[in-house]
Amino acid sequence: MSPRTPIDLAPPIEKAFLVAVDTGSDPGWTAEDSLAELASLADTAGAEVVGAEWQNRRHVDPSWYVGKGKAQELVAAKGETGFGILVADDELSPTQQRTLEQLLGVKVIDRSRLILDIFAMHARTREGRLQVELAQLEYQLPRLTRMWTHLSRTGGGIGTRGPGETQLETDRRVIRERIKRMKQRVEEVRQQRRVAARGRDRRLVPTVGIVGYTNAGKSTLLNALVGEEVARAEDRLFATLDPTSRQVRLGDGQSAIVTDTVGFIHKLPHQLIDAFRATLEEVNRADVLVEVVDVSDAHAAEHRATVQQVLDELGAGTKPRVVALNKADLLADDEGEGSATPDGETRGAASRRVAPGAVLVSALTGAGLPELRAELAALLASLWVDVDVVVPYTEGALLAQVRERGATEAVYDAHGVRVVGRVPGPVAAALRRAAGIDDGQDDEAWGSPALGVAADEEPDAAALLERPSKD
Repeated sequence: MSPRTPIDLAPPIEKAFLVAVDTGSDPGWTAEDSLAELASLADTAGAEVVGAEWQNRRHVDPSWYVGKGKAQELVAAKGETGFGILVADDELSPTQQRTLEQLLGVKVIDRSRLILDIFAMHARTREGRLQVELAQLEYQLPRLTRMWTHLSRTGGGIGTRGPGETQLETDRRVIRERIKRMKQRVEEVRQQRRVAARGRDRRLVPTVGIVGYTNAGKSTLLNALVGEEVARAEDRLFATLDPTSRQVRLGDGQSAIVTDTVGFIHKLPHQLIDAFRATLEEVNRADVLVEVVDVSDAHAAEHRATVQQVLDELGAGTKPRVVALNKADLLADDEGEGSATPDGETRGAASRRVAPGAVLVSALTGAGLPELRAELAALLASLWVDVDVVVPYTEGALLAQVRERGATEAVYDAHGVRVVGRVPGPVAAALRRAAGIDDGQDDEAWGSPALGVAADEEPDAAALLERPSKD
């Protein structure tokens, strides 16, 4: 090599081969559809997909994942494509992974491991790295293999006993201790988020959580609502892991704290849900949700089902929400003009198919954003309560907040300012305290002070919407 020849320090691109089993137990998803998404994940992780195979079976093989005959076909595929990594579309057991590795002589990973690697690539904050490391450790613990056999027991009987603890047992103990430390650190992050959330409650500002399938345009929507780039937005899966919160104007003097959260995906690893629970608690704390759906995706309905499943796991499945059908610019208008989709589906038809009554928006062009702001303002207002109290003139700061956060009328007399109208729950609680009314209610949860919900309970969103207003 010439001294002047530059040395390429970039790591070689791994050739990946994808494999899946279609048992017919996943409504709306075929193995081919799921493999297409898996290929996008592999591309995001930096691999080159050189081939894919799937097999229709009643159930996965407990030893080979695919059938033994299909596994032999993978050997032939390796000779043709030269792949160095096999990616399975489902989570593999340690036995399945080990059997395939011994047969193929290449690295074998599953969908969960691939997603964990992508999260590790995109985690930039200390909080994100902590949560990713915890998820990786919990994934690796049941998959440890014996690598230091010279420290293991060699057999039974006199003269053949080992040192007492095998290297495998030592590795497991070390990982368990590290998991324990990681959980403690994640719990510290959770406490910090709770403190920050209490600070927002004291400012009496409503909160909105943006949720949705990965790459549906959540970060782009937040940027569009704020009016500047505050969250990283890329056309790739899981580009954003760390939540970003900004204040957004909704109109008529209303504003809310809007938080962009991590995206969900089909077959999301449970380790990630558990590890990212501190971050995903922002979804539980939000007063209302904006569910962002990529309306141009053929699997938009299945994406919504996945999002609902994860929200149910988090205990936020019944929260009031506005559905925003994003990327409407990729669809034809109702006259059928301007379509970028192969089937030429119009915006009205797509809206009726995915979520009737939802708001069609384009975070990229700004179309539909005024309607989305109005829907959010109306939904937040539906959670308001009636007030009729007299507040002393000394509470000028609180009265200013009331003018910003509610729809009220003020009558000034010698005794103080009489405030009549509808305001958010925390504002109503603050007004009652200022008026000297002690009803024993707290304002930790949005809407709970005026509705009689205990501070340590999560209010039922459906009940909040259905409860009649006080006269």
